[in-house]
Amino acid sequence: MKPEETGSRLMKGAFILSAAAMLSKLIGTLQKIPLQNMGGDAVFGIYNTVYPFYMMMITLAVLGFPAAVSKFVAEYEAEGRSGDSRRLLRISSVTLVLFGLVLGLVMYAAAPWLGQAIGSGQVVPAIRAGALALAFVPWMSVLRGYFQGLHNMVPTAASQIVEQSVRVAVMIVLLLYLIEAGASPDRIAAGALLGSAAGGAAGLLVMGWYWRRHRSSCGGRIEKPLMPPVKQQDVKDSGLHADVNKEGAGVLLRRLLAYGIPVCLSLLAVPLIGLVDTFTVPRLLSMTGLPDEAAMAEFGIYNRGLPLVQLVTMLATSLSVLFIPALAEAKFRGERERVASQTGMALRWFWLIGMSASIGLAVLAKPINVMLYEDAAGTLTMQVIAFTAAGGTMSTITAALLQGVGIVKAPALHLLAAAALKLLLNLLLVPQLGIAGAAIAGVAAHLAAAALNLALLSRSARFTAGAGAAMARTLAVLAAVALAAWCAQAAAGAMLGAAGVAPGRLTDAAAALGGVLAGGGAFLAAAAWTKLLTASELRMLPKVGGPLAALLKALRLLR
Repeated sequence: MKPEETGSRLMKGAFILSAAAMLSKLIGTLQKIPLQNMGGDAVFGIYNTVYPFYMMMITLAVLGFPAAVSKFVAEYEAEGRSGDSRRLLRISSVTLVLFGLVLGLVMYAAAPWLGQAIGSGQVVPAIRAGALALAFVPWMSVLRGYFQGLHNMVPTAASQIVEQSVRVAVMIVLLLYLIEAGASPDRIAAGALLGSAAGGAAGLLVMGWYWRRHRSSCGGRIEKPLMPPVKQQDVKDSGLHADVNKEGAGVLLRRLLAYGIPVCLSLLAVPLIGLVDTFTVPRLLSMTGLPDEAAMAEFGIYNRGLPLVQLVTMLATSLSVLFIPALAEAKFRGERERVASQTGMALRWFWLIGMSASIGLAVLAKPINVMLYEDAAGTLTMQVIAFTAAGGTMSTITAALLQGVGIVKAPALHLLAAAALKLLLNLLLVPQLGIAGAAIAGVAAHLAAAALNLALLSRSARFTAGAGAAMARTLAVLAAVALAAWCAQAAAGAMLGAAGVAPGRLTDAAAALGGVLAGGGAFLAAAAWTKLLTASELRMLPKVGGPLAALLKALRLLR
């Protein structure tokens, strides 16, 4: 296969996988809104207490094997050893299926003890429901890694979308059934978590179908590798890590663990901040005198703003990966000025986007709260949580930039430090301020992770921020966003009131959506007017910069 064909296939696969991941995350984030609307704040609180722990267990259960399998299968295929690829898949599948079953049984049996550690017995049924997913998700993850090693991203993309869609559909069906049956909040939350097991089973079925189709189409042979086989001497000279001699099962397993466990440990750092809330906030709320169910309801109110913040950080994550190959190439070529220029541009832009999103969400918190969750409970907490979008966005982009210049482990360590800060601040602030204290602690933790990444990045990339003039222009943009959003929501409410529409969810929805549109327009106009958004800088943005600059110039938003 020609190099340009190889590159084209890789780029197509990366695009498919990125698009599917974005859609999957979007479904997973937005499903929390009907969960709260149908189940109420107590169910929402129980679900959000258990879910970070569930995600940690899933991460632990797969042991980083998907990344390891993908790497080693790609190496075997490059050497023409397709039989060893299948053998590697069998060994990793058996290992993870058994480990997942054992871990699931432990999680199920330990649910009462975990409930005591969290400080609420209401989480026990939901923990046990989530444990069932460990029977399906590890095997599904290994199969995804296998096909990614073949540079075929379609099975992974399809299974991700099916998994999330089935999860949400089953969750809604069970919510309707359990609410109609008059079930208690803990049972309803367990029904919502059962959706994760159903989604995992559906995703596994999709991957199994692709595997059967793959075997049938090959007639016992593996599909044509992305690269032609290489000779033994070429393998030795190339630096590939797969041995030419056939390894035993024990050797293969040790190689998988040696590569996968560090990946697993780095991924475990991501849900730690949410996990800190799981094991501290409900217990601390109960210690203030709130009954079990009331504490869970309060924790549910605390979590109302998080799906909106996650949408912003999800966008940041999707855009941040564009910078990694560009920075890696610039550093490899020794182009320090280009590294510094792209780093500075990315930081300035992601800070502006994160802060604008935070300001807009804070200004529109009340109408958004009523539009999505039916009442205004916890609006002040949502306003505070809005500013985690700024810290989370900066943490995301700085981690990506560090990866681009070859620093991979530090962002995970910084997240661990941020989780420790979150724990300390929760213990100090929640007893005094309730869920608002937890929100303040979250903002501080995300900003701390971003600051640690930024300090390391400034030394590595050797860029200067130029904070003086840029800060003044940034404040002008933020003021424009806040003013436009506030005026638009006020105008929408006044117009509907004059038309005789009573205040309620409809008027707040109109105010929220009008404010979002006005704030977004003000952001583009003010950024262009202050020259924080320039055509030349946009064109530096990898892949999407040129078309975006042309579009904004056509709209006369760029000079």
